[in-house]
This record gives sequence, C-alpha cells and structure tokens, in this order.
Amino acid sequence: MAKREAVLLLLVILCVYEYIRTDTPDQNPYLITDYSRLHPVKVDRVVKGKEEEQLVRLLQEAKEKHLTVSIAGQRHSQGGHTYYKDGIVIDMTDYNQVLSVDPDQRQIRVQAGATWEQVQKAVNPYHLSVKTMQSQNIFTVGGSISVNAHGRDIRSGSLIGSVDSFRLLTADGQIRSVSREENPELFRLALGGYGLFGMILDVTLNLTEDEVYRMENEAIKVEDYSRYFQENVLGDPDVRMHIARVSVAPDRFLTDMYAINYTADPALPLEDYDKLRTREQGVIPSKMMFSLNRSSDWGKNAFWSLQKLYFTKQQNKAISRNNAMRSESEFMEYGQPGENDLLQEYFIPVDQFADFVHGMKDIVRDHKLNLLNITVRYVQEDREAVLSYAQKDMFALVCLFHVPLSEQGQAQVREGIRDLIDEVEYEGGTYYLPYAAYPTVEQFRRAYPEYDDFFRKKDEYDPQHLFMNYFYEQYKGE
Repeated sequence: MAKREAVLLLLVILCVYEYIRTDTPDQNPYLITDYSRLHPVKVDRVVKGKEEEQLVRLLQEAKEKHLTVSIAGQRHSQGGHTYYKDGIVIDMTDYNQVLSVDPDQRQIRVQAGATWEQVQKAVNPYHLSVKTMQSQNIFTVGGSISVNAHGRDIRSGSLIGSVDSFRLLTADGQIRSVSREENPELFRLALGGYGLFGMILDVTLNLTEDEVYRMENEAIKVEDYSRYFQENVLGDPDVRMHIARVSVAPDRFLTDMYAINYTADPALPLEDYDKLRTREQGVIPSKMMFSLNRSSDWGKNAFWSLQKLYFTKQQNKAISRNNAMRSESEFMEYGQPGENDLLQEYFIPVDQFADFVHGMKDIVRDHKLNLLNITVRYVQEDREAVLSYAQKDMFALVCLFHVPLSEQGQAQVREGIRDLIDEVEYEGGTYYLPYAAYPTVEQFRRAYPEYDDFFRKKDEYDPQHLFMNYFYEQYKGE
C-alpha cells in the first residue's frame, strides 16, 4: 500500500473511532444537569409547560410547598442557570406557539418556547427576517431573551434592541406586560436576567426585511483585524453581517484569521434565494474531522486548512439573510463521557483586540488549555440591560474549549479561565454570563458594575426567591 493511501486509511480509522466511541455514562439518570454536565443534582420534578393557566398554578403550588422554580428551554446555558436542587424545573419547549405575524408592522409574537427556526419559518413567506439571533436557530426565544443573545448582524446590536415587549409571570402570581413604556424597570432586568425575575410567557419581536447577500472572504492577520473591520466592514453600509475565525492550529496559533462578510446585493431577486435550508450538509465527515481537532496538534492544523478551503469555495456565493443566520455548527456537538466541549466568551473593545489575543496566547499555552475554536463577532455598545456585556463597541470572542469533567481537570481549567478573565479586564472588556461559572465573584462584580442593583431588585420583585438557579447562588455573594 502506498504511503499516501496508508495515511488516509489511518485518518479514516481515527475519525470513525472518535465519532462512534462510547464509554460508561458519566451522569446519574436520576439527576438533572445542563449542557455542561458539570453539576448534576436531584430536583423535585421537571414539568412541561403547556398552557398559561397551568403555569400560574405551578407557581402557586411551588409557593405553597416552599419549592423553588427554574425555567429551562434547550438548556444550552452552561452555568446552572436552568435548574436548582430540590426545585421544580419548568421545561418551556412545548409552550411554543406562533401567536401572530403582522407584516405591516413587521412584528411577530410567539410563546417563549418557540424556537428561532419556527420564527424564521413563520416570517420567511413575508420576506421578513429577525434582526438578531444566535448562529443556530435551535434555541428558544425565551431562552435567548433571558441571556440577551447576539449574533452576526453588525447593525442591530444585542437582542434587547429588537424586543418590542413581552409578558412576564412574576413571583407574586401576576402576569405583567413589559416594554420600554410599561414596567420599563422589569424590561431592563428580565432581558439578560437569566430567569430570576419571572417566567417569560410570550414575546413580540420587531423584524427587518429579508435580503440577498454576497459572501466575501478575506485572510487577515490578528494585528490588522481592528483596522480592517473599522474601515472595510463597519465603514461599508452595504455590509450587513460579519463573522471571523481565529486560527487555533499550532502552526498559525492565534496569528491568522479569515473574515466572512455578508454584503447586500439588491440586483439579486430574493425570490431566487429565499427557500429556507432544512439541513446541514456534510455533518458526519465534518464531525469526524472536528474530533481530530480535539485530540491532536496535527488534527488542529488539518482542520484549519480545511476550514479555509471550505470558505474559499464560498467566495461570492449568494445567500438570503434568513439562510445566512442558519449557520453550520451541528458538527461541533459533542457528548462523550468524562469530557465535554464548553464555551467561554469574551467581549473586548475594538481597539484592544490584538493586544488581548496576544495575551491570550501565553495564557492558553501556560495552562495547557485545549482551545478548539474562536469565532469573532461584533456587538455595538448597548447599556440598556442592567447586566449589559456591551459596555462599549466590542468584539465578541466565542471560544470553545475541550475540557475534562474530573475534579482535578476542572480545577486546572478554572485556573486558566480566571487568568483569561484577568486579561479581559486588563484590556477593558467583559465576559458572557451564560457559560460555566469559572470566574470568581470579584471578577463578576468588576465586569458587571450594576450587579448590586440587579440583586437588590431581585429581592424587591421576588423576596422569597421563588425563581432560583445556580448563577444566583454563586454570584449573589454576601
């Protein structure tokens, strides 16, 4: 057998092994956890939300029995935000009806458990699109509002900017209409409030027009990215969306990048491109290659080369806005026993991007963190939410780490992440709160200076702490 064929065969064998291997499960089936699988606990029960009256009764029952309530959607928050020991977990994924679409007002109203995929399917026939959402459409609208999500759109800011209003079931059993005009204090608290101020029942979102983009890709160096973005991306009003990736391959470790811009092309008729994609292409081979990205330096180098090749082939591809938001990331999903892929996200002022990445390089190497991927987005300054992460115009660095779940392994990861947070703080940045709670209480307070007002208002609106989760328990402090 020729050397080249032998190498390819070995690659296939390794990929298949990484893709199909299974070990003894690391989770007790009688305990509940979230995507992180870090802190499984026993809860009183998990209840599917079905209708408004049932949810009101559940809250009343919890109060009478002195139980806590936590609210869950897809449970992709990774810091214990969606459950609490011995409490009731309300699973909102079946509370998911699209209630109305108003194409004239460019608005949609949906129940909190509706996914962004449902929203897209409902508005696409009207040639409308959401303004802001994550890069996957599997998440619930209520969950996204609770974490004040952001995405690829560089003109619309974080999700709070496209929320018109919502209805909130609060700890006193009342259903309150919440908007910038009605109960405005709750608007700022519950958006990015991680389910601590009540149960979001339904949401009215402001929409924008669907349109056709040309995808344009460009290779950049880390030290040139801030200038490139300000001049070529933000400075061009026709660029509507943007995303970038930073190399984690050892041969180009945190030095090389490529950017993907989505530039409006009004000459292309939307009717030719508006059919929604229903499935990702090439998930299994991509999943296999990403497994090698986890396990070896060679795999990281190979995966980076394949990524660049793939996006080079996308040059000048035409795509609708709605389809551009349905990104291909299913291949990253992972769930092997004893280990996991966990996100951390850092918000860095635009001019400090290169300095932060250079500092990050040493920390990742010193702590031997297995960094799998960095995606870069842009979020405009927006201080409307009390726990606002976009305290300036920021680049969001979405970092995926492969981590052990053992106590010793977690201790090592925690130390490295805390050093990264110190570097974030040094560069004037913040970090995102939906992920594993590695940062200290002191780091949280420095990153979110309105924390005291947030927790004080929690005590006012929910003095018995009916709504509870581990984010509150860890970061409330004394």
